Amino acid sequence: MHSVTHTVSDLLRGKGRDIWSVAPDATVYDAIYRMAEKGIGAVLVMDGSRLVGILSERDYARKVILQGKSSRETRVREIMSHPVVCVRPDLTIREAMAVMTEKRIRHLPVVVKGAVHGVISIGDVVRGVIEDNQTEIRELRDYIHLRE
Repeated sequence: MHSVTHTVSDLLRGKGRDIWSVAPDATVYDAIYRMAEKGIGAVLVMDGSRLVGILSERDYARKVILQGKSSRETRVREIMSHPVVCVRPDLTIREAMAVMTEKRIRHLPVVVKGAVHGVISIGDVVRGVIEDNQTEIRELRDYIHLRE
């Protein structure tokens, strides 16, 4: 009996590797518009091909709305979170969940040698853990039935 433990790479394979980003000089309004348009909770901040930050709805709420700033005048670079916590694709989903829990973040860029390969969210990770748990339960049931 062996349990399959999925990796971050497996999550990306299942969800796709789309990367939604904005430039550091973009307005916060443009970034929020992009998030709404794509139905996502965060965008990467890219300077060309280089990851320089991440901007989430949480950043917007805390650093623009609560501080009375204008989303049409504030630049992404002023409120983005950086440095960005990233993970490698070979991390298990449980390890990724531990990183997210410890750092209190909901989005993790997946990076290899400085290149962004995709982004996983806490929702992706939770779905992956549930899938792993269901597989393990199925394997245990099968094992018990074989022993009876």
